[in-house]
This record gives sequence, structure tokens and C-alpha cells, in this order.
Amino acid sequence: MIKRLNKDLNKNLSNFGIRYYSSKKSLYDTPLPDPNGIEFKEYNSSDYFKFEIIHQSTKSNARVTKITTPHGEILQPNFVPVGTIGSIKFLDPVSTKAVGSQLMFVNTYHMIVNADLNEIEKVGGLHSFINYQNPIITDSGGFQVFSMGHPERNGNTDTEGTDEDDEDFLNQNNLDLTKRELKGMSGKKYPGSIVSITDDGVLFKSYKSQEKITLSPESSIQYQKQLGADIIVPFDELPPYHMDQNKIIQSLHRTHHWEARSLLQHIKDPRKQAIYNVIHGGVDVDLRKQSIDYLCSLPFDGVGIGGSLGKDRKEMHSLLSQIIPMIPKDRPNHLLGIGDLESVLQIIPLGIDSFDSSYPTRAARHGSILTSDGNRYLIKKSIYKSIHNEPLEKDCDCPTCKNYSKAYIHHLFKSNEQIFYTLATQHNLRAMAKIMKNQRDKIMANEI
Repeated sequence: MIKRLNKDLNKNLSNFGIRYYSSKKSLYDTPLPDPNGIEFKEYNSSDYFKFEIIHQSTKSNARVTKITTPHGEILQPNFVPVGTIGSIKFLDPVSTKAVGSQLMFVNTYHMIVNADLNEIEKVGGLHSFINYQNPIITDSGGFQVFSMGHPERNGNTDTEGTDEDDEDFLNQNNLDLTKRELKGMSGKKYPGSIVSITDDGVLFKSYKSQEKITLSPESSIQYQKQLGADIIVPFDELPPYHMDQNKIIQSLHRTHHWEARSLLQHIKDPRKQAIYNVIHGGVDVDLRKQSIDYLCSLPFDGVGIGGSLGKDRKEMHSLLSQIIPMIPKDRPNHLLGIGDLESVLQIIPLGIDSFDSSYPTRAARHGSILTSDGNRYLIKKSIYKSIHNEPLEKDCDCPTCKNYSKAYIHHLFKSNEQIFYTLATQHNLRAMAKIMKNQRDKIMANEI
């Protein structure tokens, strides 16, 4: 059966010039690494990574937790801003920390393409290189590689972070809504692409230089060792939402192998880094359970929830409400790639600890201003041009609100001044930090 599926898959994808599953050497004929293996049993991160549950709500599955890392503490639930190449767009790392960010997400893929990781390692890793003296998490690079170049990821557009005046783009005639999913890339066109996908890893072309780069479970971990983040992520495959069920099953088996290999590579040289798994299975609850059962039998320090989460928030909420109870409660969990306000406020009661997204920074660039009560408004509206005696949000302690009025920020946006992006981003990140603090307080009071 597997050989026939591999043969059909190779035939279907040959039109793309991409080599996919190998029928000669297939992981599907290979048993998964044994969780009881001596290598796994020897791993212990308790000297430098600690997780505790501060309070479990009596009203829902929401909880307040704390992670302790070599570079500081993280209180959860918490929002994690994405600093793609070591910085938030239009905001430096020191300012990012100052507005309340407790953890920053950096993309390994983009760092490989844009930076010299040997030089970063020489100065002690990302913390020293970018001067962000708080915990950092890096991903494996798999999300970007597969999202930008996966042979079956066509017509996918990321709607996250758009404001109400921009949402009509979903009705454009050139967008195939049957292939749309909630979580995806921004729609940017990159000249880089996948050259081959095999059981060993992925060969892709740099979108910057067209240089060929290999990402495998082992090399992804080695790159993340050079970056030196407090939390790292194993290499995985990201199949799109609409992918055929048989291919999702094959992809899941391969991802389990890759994640186990990533963990074994990490165990050889922990460097005081914690490692989260990434559970997959698409929107199939049974496959998600298989993924949770196997990956959580391995000594990963936390649980990442990855892959496609559905075509909309309703499907995502339904999926998460079924699988969160299956995840061990004695480890932190992180929802990868989701962080818009509506989604966050819906999923915190399910028991999600943290989530990453470019949502507040992208919203800022669109002129969408967030407020600490969970609302937002468009600063470009003409009503704000005459409001000289109010900041973006009353009682906000961010540098933007301390120094500037709505009228001035409106003026900067309408004038296309670059400084607008910095001032709006600064405020939006502070608003997200305050929203998270409010959520934790409500959980502590059993109001959520």
C-alpha cells in the first residue's frame, strides 16, 4: 500500500519538478524510535528549565503558569511577538522588552538566509547579538520552507492581522477559497523554492541568493544551537489544509521520525535549551491523538500545536476543544502561528498557554490600533484628526501614549511617515501585553 502511495505521489508531483517521497528508502517501513530508548531516558532539563502551574481556573480549562529559563521568567497565558530576523518590524529588541514582551519568537529559516550564524554563535547567540535580555524561542524553519514552496500549497493567503477595511480581499476572484486556511503565509512572493523533499530532509533555494540550503532534523537543531534560544523546536513537515488524507498520514509518520531525530540531536548537546514537540494531524482528531500519544511519550519539555488548524476560527476552536484535553498538563503548551485578538480570547479558556503571531505589528502597519480591553479602531478615520488632547488609549503607559496625541498619529499615518509604524507598533505590543495580564488576572479570580 505504501509503495503504491509513494509511486502515485511521486507521479503527481513530478509536474512541479520536485522529488517527494522516496519509494526506495521509506520511513514508512521503519519503526518509530522507541520512547524507552536509553538516549531519551538520559535527558533531563530540570536544572535550567522549570514549569509550574500557578492556578487552574474552576470555571474553564484556562490556567496561569510560569516558565523559568536561563534568561528570565514567562508568565502565561502570554502572547509572543514574532521577530522574523531578530527584530520586530519597526521596533528594536530593547524597546520590545520595554513594552512588556516576555518572550520573542525568531524564525530560524530567515536567520539562515539573511545572517551568518557562525558570527552570531561567536558572540554568544541571539541574546547578545540582538540585545534582547529576555527568553527567546526559535522555530525549526519547516513552517517557512513548506509554506513558501510546498507543491500543494497554492492559493493560500494569510488573513491574520487584517483590519475590517481590508477583509473584502477574501472575495477577490483570483483567490481559491476552497484552498484557504486560517493559518498560512502572508501571501508574499519569494523566488526561493523547494528543490526536493526526501526522508532525510528538504533541499531549498534561498530567496535572497538562490543558494541551495539543506534543512534536516539534525541541521535544523544545529542551526538553533548556534542561535542559542531558550526554547527550540524540532523539524517537521507542514502539509496544507486541503491535502489528501493518505498524504497527511504519510506526512505525519515522517514528521514523527523527524521530531524524534531532532530530539536525539538536541540531547547530544543541550546547551541549557528546552525543546518543544510539535503535534500534527491536520483537522483529523484521531490523527492528532496519534501524534500526541507518540510525541508526548518522548521527553520533550513542552508541547507545540502545529500544522493546519482549519479554514476558520470555528473549525480551529472545535479542533482545539477536542485535542487540548489529550495533552499532558504537566508541560507548557504553545499554539504556533495564531495570535489575533478574536482567536486568542476564544482559546485561552481551552487551556492554551502561549501563542505567537505577527498580528499586532501587522495590524499597526494597517493603521489598526489595539486597546487593552480587547478592542481596536482605525486611526486613519477622519474623526481622529482633531483629537489633540487624547493619546491612542487613555491610561496607557507606552511611550507613544505618553508623548503623542491621536491627531498626531493620524497625521503621520495619512502622511505615510515611517515613524508612524514604530509608534503604532510600540503601542499595539504594549496593548497585547496588558490584555494578557488582564486575562491572567481574570483566570486567577476564576472569571475565565
